[in-house]
Amino acid sequence: MRKLEGLKPESLFSYFEDISAIPRGSGVRSGIRDYLVNFAKERNLEFYADEADNVIIYKKASAGYENAEGVILQSHTDIVWQKTADCDIDFEKEGLRLYVDGDFIKAEGTTLGADNGLGVAAALAVLDDDSLSHPAIEAVFTSDEEIGMIGAGKLDMTRLSGKKLINMDAEEPEVLTVSCAGGSDFIIKIPVEKMEAAGTHMNIKIAGLLGGHSGIQISEGRVNADMLLGRILNHMSKHTSFYIKSVSGGTKANAIPLESEALVIAEKAEDFKDEFDKYVETVKEEISSREPSFMADCEILSEEKNVAFKKNSAERVIALLTVAPNGVMEMSKEIDNLVETSLNLGILETAENFVKVHFALRSNKESALYALEEKMTALTSLLGAECETFGHYPPWEFKKNSPLQDIYKRIYKEKNGKEPSVEAIHAGLECGLFSSEIEGLDAIAIGALLMDVHTVGEKLSISSTESFYDILVKVLENCR
Repeated sequence: MRKLEGLKPESLFSYFEDISAIPRGSGVRSGIRDYLVNFAKERNLEFYADEADNVIIYKKASAGYENAEGVILQSHTDIVWQKTADCDIDFEKEGLRLYVDGDFIKAEGTTLGADNGLGVAAALAVLDDDSLSHPAIEAVFTSDEEIGMIGAGKLDMTRLSGKKLINMDAEEPEVLTVSCAGGSDFIIKIPVEKMEAAGTHMNIKIAGLLGGHSGIQISEGRVNADMLLGRILNHMSKHTSFYIKSVSGGTKANAIPLESEALVIAEKAEDFKDEFDKYVETVKEEISSREPSFMADCEILSEEKNVAFKKNSAERVIALLTVAPNGVMEMSKEIDNLVETSLNLGILETAENFVKVHFALRSNKESALYALEEKMTALTSLLGAECETFGHYPPWEFKKNSPLQDIYKRIYKEKNGKEPSVEAIHAGLECGLFSSEIEGLDAIAIGALLMDVHTVGEKLSISSTESFYDILVKVLENCR
């Protein structure tokens, strides 16, 4: 028995249930690719599938729309796999176990995959409904978005002729997304020389910070544990004598680290501990309103190995953690309350002969992103260190004169009695890749109400989905 039978829009939810039965975590692509290809073949629709398992399905314009500009409907096929400790699903072999809970669709013990299964199902519903009025449709299903927009980056964009793109990977129905950040990874490696050092081994640990997403929450004043560690080490170097053995903190470049630590050898342990405790109280008083659970401790260890950084190496590490830019660099002058450019020190780790500092850079302006990379390169040079940048993905820049935005806002207002909130996000969407390759592209990102994505609590609103699809159909009808 089908779990979503009877829900409206029936076609959309039927396809959502179909694809939910297909294992399609990032990197597991063949099942969903074959489903999409067979969908096209069964309906005699032209299609294209590439080696990255991206699929494009083409549908001709309906009567009266033959001369209208084509529309690209875009979504990604992969989902994030997470499950509870007691869930026995084998993600590689089994589909999701959907169920309805009031106005929400959920999955038993796992992520739901509505990010971006909703977009895939909506596109399939449009392709399958010959009663709809619309221009030529190019439905683009990209692979492996969740692990770096890999599919979109490999897609041959010359296969597309449309100049309007509707991305269906948004999560707030009342918001019309019109811009997103591009970004890159930037790594600095500070060479470290070592020496024998005498004293008491101590472990400095910072914990209890909020952390968060380095794009969406970068403007909320959340304290970066790695940067705070640098601040504390810098202060301690002015008041006590110690040697650094290692520094570490954070696990992902695009996440604000909530914990960090340093192993040090203090010449006078009691003096070091007293000064540390005193300064931590100062920091705690300063940041308590935004970081109420902050804590820092300095523990004496029984470590025997007395190898530590030489003085000049330690000075360079502390200098970098003290002067490196971090957080919001520039606010947008075009969109209210939008962070335009930022960076986040996400990973700090000590290797045998160097300390690696990994930043995630973001900007909604291509030129500003490159300028930030140049700033970091100059800082690296001053420190006598090495750097590399990689993983570059382009921003989707705000388009001031957008007919597609105007159509969507008008249809939304007719349905809801008010205009949607027009917003940009300081995070990445595939729209940036499409807009960088298709000249003059007019794009928007829309969606239904999705909550707790990428977690086992993920859920999709049924009523919001019905409204989302109704608006989508009317927008296509008005693209003449």
